[in-house]
Amino acid sequence: MDENELFKMIGYIMASEYRQNIIRCLGNSMKTPSKIAKEVGLRTNHVSNVLKSLKDNKIVVCLNEDARKGRLYKNTELGLKILENI
Repeated sequence: MDENELFKMIGYIMASEYRQNIIRCLGNSMKTPSKIAKEVGLRTNHVSNVLKSLKDNKIVVCLNEDARKGRLYKNTELGLKILENI
């Protein structure tokens, strides 16, 4: 990924306090949407919507996509790079 793409993704994250809070909450760990919701003070359905958007942009990844409950998310390398810069 070139520097311009990275800056574009950093801007995308910084434009939303929800996206910032969620990638900060994940950090280097893996968490379920309900755990993230409790830690950042949002409803689980809202966290799930933000996670879907972050996943579509390859900022987070779901580790057990087939699970209906207890899905685990973590930051990708891109997510960690963004986290270092915000």
